[in-house]
Amino acid sequence: MKKAIYFLIIILGITSLKAQKSSDLKPRILISTDIGGTDPDDNQSMIHLLMYADKFNIEGLVSSPSFGNGSKDEILKMIGLYEKDLPKLKKHSSGFPTPKYLRSVSKQGLRGNAPYEGYSKPTEGSEWIIKSARKKSTQPLWVLVWGGLEDVAQALHDAPDIQNKIKIYWIGGPNKKWSANSYSYITKNFPDLWFIEANSTYYAFFSKNDDPNILKSTEYYDQYIKGYGAMGKDFKNYYKGEIKMGDSPTLFYLMHGNPNDPTGESWGGSFEKINRSAQVIIDGAKGSSEDIAFCSLIEFRFKGPVLNENPVAAPFHMETMHKKDVQKWAGSYLGDGNYSLKYVPKGAEVLSYKFVSEIPELNGHEGKLNIVNLWPGKENPTDIPLGNTWFSDQSDPKLYEGKFQGGKTISKWKNDILLDWAKRWEWLK
Repeated sequence: MKKAIYFLIIILGITSLKAQKSSDLKPRILISTDIGGTDPDDNQSMIHLLMYADKFNIEGLVSSPSFGNGSKDEILKMIGLYEKDLPKLKKHSSGFPTPKYLRSVSKQGLRGNAPYEGYSKPTEGSEWIIKSARKKSTQPLWVLVWGGLEDVAQALHDAPDIQNKIKIYWIGGPNKKWSANSYSYITKNFPDLWFIEANSTYYAFFSKNDDPNILKSTEYYDQYIKGYGAMGKDFKNYYKGEIKMGDSPTLFYLMHGNPNDPTGESWGGSFEKINRSAQVIIDGAKGSSEDIAFCSLIEFRFKGPVLNENPVAAPFHMETMHKKDVQKWAGSYLGDGNYSLKYVPKGAEVLSYKFVSEIPELNGHEGKLNIVNLWPGKENPTDIPLGNTWFSDQSDPKLYEGKFQGGKTISKWKNDILLDWAKRWEWLK
């Protein structure tokens, strides 16, 4: 009997050690970013990542600019700043990766957005996603997407077997506008992916908040960053040092909380399961008077002349206004006289649009769409069904932070996040 008890104690001890070792494993992450494009918040998020690089196994840094002039060179520039600060960081932790290693896993992905199909051809970035996902590991590869989904869609298209080896946390919202075709492809062909689609929660991390007890994004630089290291000096170049870091919630999520339970509380927000992705099909010549949820996939369809060959350039485009700028969205010819254009509105608004084409049947159609502030909103017969592991922003009205759905699930952690980061800035003194 004593031997049996002694044996049981040994077994339990070994099991406990294994569990402890498993819990101490660093998350495997791959970042897909549009850094260097039109929104410099990715540079801020990259600085944050590099200052916490001892907490992750960084397996890839992929430049995926669906819009703008982002490139791998911008990633390499940030690694250069990290290299200057690394000696000070290493005094406090032994787990920081070498700059040489980080450069070796930095890859160039697709420049620009994907065509109607949602994918085009393999890139260095998409192939690296596949290679990383296929590594033998007891852990999933966390693919943290800070920009468009083009390289992720390409990787899934070329290697469908990786869908069970990856977990995705995507900062959608405006990125969804530029990545509508790839998003459509992924939802329709890989509905059982493990996927967090954050369309609004992350906004509340950097949006204006009048609560006097919450650290101000406009004041943080002067209080905690100014004068600290090469990365601190560079930080001032983005939004004049005002904290935005709209992509960093993907990292926060893995830093505090149980990442295997998106419905629980974490620094990166709390999410709910959704079983459908809102999709609305509109006759482009007639328009629609129905309310449409923001971030819905809207597909305008037209009938027109049958073209002998599929044109290399889109035969028509749609124009919308962003502040004072005209944005142009390319349409596609699908063959047999069928034309289509996919568009995703990023927020609640009355959206005015106009179609322009040399083809009379497509030209001159204009209208307005009423976009409402709840995702995924009311059900549509054309919605895209999703599996049991797709999550998105909490829809409870009590959890809105102002107009941002689910925002309170992240704004409540802002002080904890920024004060924890402030300790690391002290390392660079």
